[in-house]
Amino acid sequence: MTQPRVTTAIATSDETSITVRGRDLVHELIGKFSFTELLYFHITGREASAAETRLLDACLVTLMEHGWTPSALIARLAHDSNPSQTQIGMAAGLLAIGDVFAGTMEGCGRLLAEGLSAPDTDTWCSEVVQRHRSARKAMPGFGHPFHKPDDPRPPRLFQIAAELGRAEAEIALLKRLSAALDEAAGRHITINATGAMAAVLHGIGVPPALMRGVSVVSRAGGLLGHIAEEEETHAAREVWRLAEEHIPYRGDAT
Repeated sequence: MTQPRVTTAIATSDETSITVRGRDLVHELIGKFSFTELLYFHITGREASAAETRLLDACLVTLMEHGWTPSALIARLAHDSNPSQTQIGMAAGLLAIGDVFAGTMEGCGRLLAEGLSAPDTDTWCSEVVQRHRSARKAMPGFGHPFHKPDDPRPPRLFQIAAELGRAEAEIALLKRLSAALDEAAGRHITINATGAMAAVLHGIGVPPALMRGVSVVSRAGGLLGHIAEEEETHAAREVWRLAEEHIPYRGDAT
């Protein structure tokens, strides 16, 4: 018999059962795994320790709500146009997650993975900073438009990681990279939440390529909250009105 070219270890089902990662959904997962535990199990293929569960959960909580950011505004406007299709508003809002908002942990995670294998950390930090400054590119995981001088979220994530004895190397490297960035910039630039999350997630075995996906999972919950409020307040109509009132027609095409 010819061996199939493509196989999956994710899930299967038959008339009476559903299997996820080799576990019976009904008898081994429902009521026994939390959502966070199952998320970790599903993306890594192994059960999370208590420390890994707590840190992943902390990351999911950290990024769930961002206030009236583009993703929330887009979700509300899309929901106002399709009020019977909740998934449309949520999906529209999630498309705004990327290199500017909520998705920069992937880039920071890749930097940390690179730096952890560098023979000379201080030299590597200086080179990375100069590389970004020469290209006039922001360092992923650093800077915030509102939280200055420091984002209040990273210290709490670092504290939890320290209590659990996880991600020590990643957090230490992130702080050294922060110091190199401050020195080159001549001013303090905060480590932001996504930078801290990149260090924590890498420290619990989440690959950088999947880190942005974690932010998508987290923000989905936040957007559902915005849509729930939108059902009551219809704030998107006010946003629309304000845009029409305060963005005048210029009158020329150039």
